[in-house]
Amino acid sequence: MSDVTRNNDGTNAEDDGDGMVDEIIGEFLIESHEALDQLDSDLVSLEDSATPETLASIFRTMHTIKGTCGFLGFGHLEGVTHAAENLLSLLRDGKIGVTPDVTTALLSTVDIVRAMLATIEHTGSDGDSSHEQLIAELEVLQDPAVSPKPKPPRVGDLLVERAGVRPEDVELAISEQALGDTRPIGEILIGHGVVSADEVAAALNTQSDPKATAAEATIRVDVRLLDELMNLVGELVLARNQIVQLAHGQDRRGDEADLTIPAQRLNLITTELQEGVMRTRMQPIGNVWNRFPRIVRDLARNCDKQVQVEMDGAGTELDKTIVEAIKDPLTHLVRNSVDHGIETPAARVAAGKSPDGTLSLRAFHEGGQVIIEIGDDGAGIDVQRVGAKAVERGLVEADALDTMSQRELLNLIFLPGFSTAEVVTNVSGRGVGMDVVKTNIERIGGALDVTTDAGVGTTFRIKIPLTLAIIPALVVGCGDHRFAIPQVSLLELVRIDRERISTEIEWIHGAPVHRLRGRLLPVVDLAGELGLDAEPLSERAVVNLVVLQADGQRFGLVVDRITDTQEIVVKPLGVQVNEVGIYAGATIMGDGRVALILDVLGLAHRCHVLSEDASRLDDTEIDGPSESDLDTVLIVDVGGGSRAAVALSTVARLEQLPRSAIESSSRGPVVQYRGDLLPLMSLAAATGLGTPMPVTHADEGVLEVVVSTGPDGQIGLVVERIIDIVEENISAGAKPSVDGVTFVAVVGGQVTDVVDVSALVGSTSGSTRAAVAAAAGH
Repeated sequence: MSDVTRNNDGTNAEDDGDGMVDEIIGEFLIESHEALDQLDSDLVSLEDSATPETLASIFRTMHTIKGTCGFLGFGHLEGVTHAAENLLSLLRDGKIGVTPDVTTALLSTVDIVRAMLATIEHTGSDGDSSHEQLIAELEVLQDPAVSPKPKPPRVGDLLVERAGVRPEDVELAISEQALGDTRPIGEILIGHGVVSADEVAAALNTQSDPKATAAEATIRVDVRLLDELMNLVGELVLARNQIVQLAHGQDRRGDEADLTIPAQRLNLITTELQEGVMRTRMQPIGNVWNRFPRIVRDLARNCDKQVQVEMDGAGTELDKTIVEAIKDPLTHLVRNSVDHGIETPAARVAAGKSPDGTLSLRAFHEGGQVIIEIGDDGAGIDVQRVGAKAVERGLVEADALDTMSQRELLNLIFLPGFSTAEVVTNVSGRGVGMDVVKTNIERIGGALDVTTDAGVGTTFRIKIPLTLAIIPALVVGCGDHRFAIPQVSLLELVRIDRERISTEIEWIHGAPVHRLRGRLLPVVDLAGELGLDAEPLSERAVVNLVVLQADGQRFGLVVDRITDTQEIVVKPLGVQVNEVGIYAGATIMGDGRVALILDVLGLAHRCHVLSEDASRLDDTEIDGPSESDLDTVLIVDVGGGSRAAVALSTVARLEQLPRSAIESSSRGPVVQYRGDLLPLMSLAAATGLGTPMPVTHADEGVLEVVVSTGPDGQIGLVVERIIDIVEENISAGAKPSVDGVTFVAVVGGQVTDVVDVSALVGSTSGSTRAAVAAAAGH
């Protein structure tokens, strides 16, 4: 089959390149979309600082697109980019200056070019419109003495381009506005029945989806990473051949071949290959953030506000699926901060602030997750007004407000239908948004929280997993069935023996609860919820409680067996099983059997753990600090009776490792642990606390090890013994005199040193390794 190329008249010409033209067009689309994303950011920055370098970069990008589309025969696209190139040439040469009208026209050009690229991808043509209005405006702007012509509403153009709305329908809507109709163009067209609300929303938020499908289906990978993966695949083939050879030898000899060493090697190679493949899917969050300066600029102009965007951590990487999933939630939060959070310049000056508001975006890794913060320095959220609006909209009862904490009142903004906007606009006021944002984030295993300070600002904090493909999970048993629980929702494990069940499992209004360190914990029996045969809780030999957290609410899940933790590969479920609402997927275990992955949030909703009654029960039964004020730490004895506290969020596992497994390396004492090397460090020796114990190889004895995670990896902290997990409000006390300790505080009624895990993990690199090894007795 021969390929086709496009002539300037829109007809197709035969080409014998056997796919070469289509391949060139595909590359052109991908590279053009990437260039347009950068153009958005560069054009917005022009208004603040029109540097020669930025202008030259913008000009080169537009020139490249123009030249390539001319070569491929996309005449209309070439005409638009040529007009923009002429304007940019005058800007670059300093013959005209950068004005808001010039920037707006160039940004409109980017939108039109992006729409034409989407048309090329889906139809093979750049469309029928030559966009004479835009080209005329770009030409007028080349003469600074002439005022630019007014342009029709952009949403109308987008609806004509993308939703198939007839131009005469748009003109009719404009005429109705001229006669006094105050509704936006989109609402008028919806009323006429010529366009859907979703199509209008897509047009209004076109900048939130700048890439076409072709660009989303590809990802650029560093060649060096591909070389590493190729080497690992070669090692994997060698290990496979060795195992196959041993297996054949076993068949011939009739004995059991020694597969231990090849199996260990295969495990290490597979782990490295898994990590490498996952790295190929990682993308910086800056790919999403790059569009926000443009969004903020457009929205700020519509709202008569002045907003600057600050970004920190744009290089923080996430799995591509996660990046795609958080685009819309992040966009909504950014728009919400500009529209609701930041005040007008006059209001800010009256409050003693700078007339320019600041929207800050921050991203970083923490505890195996990615934290994204969207903050503004606006007026903050009036929680009392939030409560009043919730009552006004019928979302809560007025009497309930009296029993709500500040945090509960603030969380009302996430209820469906909630809005504090007095006027409905195309940006806000419809009561659709924050609840959808929260749901979408929780759907990918994330969590959304908000903090506010009146007159200072508001910060939304998102916690999301690095990837959805492979996750660490706790494997549990219930009857003859096995289930996996994502570790991101796991807090701790509690075992209650038969003699303690009657005293430690209490019943309130017919529902079982467990008093965990003074706080009532709702108890959910997994077997009962799944309809499996099970004995009543009071008659069981032991009760295994898996303490989980969903949407800020803790509950204990009763299971029959707790097997192990392992990394599992997530497989999607069919629609029929998804509708059950308590399963997030499935995985295939090592023995070939399938285990369902529990959806902790869905399970909590089904068991009514997240109901208002459950929340009030948890808060009113105990006097003490609120949940947000509590710190959860692991208390250990570092030797000689000295106590130390390690933040539970940094603790991956608690292990008892045999001394015989300790080996020597340039990193000091290490053990082979879960397919990797785990550096060991005596916590007492590293911090100067208590009595250090030697971390050395010996034929007998075991070490109590706290496997902790920091930004630079994992480390095994050797301690004398594990004391307890404590949850209380810990205030910073005296500053320490040793490295590796954050501060000294009173925890559980005793003086305790709070350990800085990040510093200890970092100390295992570079020249410090030798000193640590010596201090550890190696």
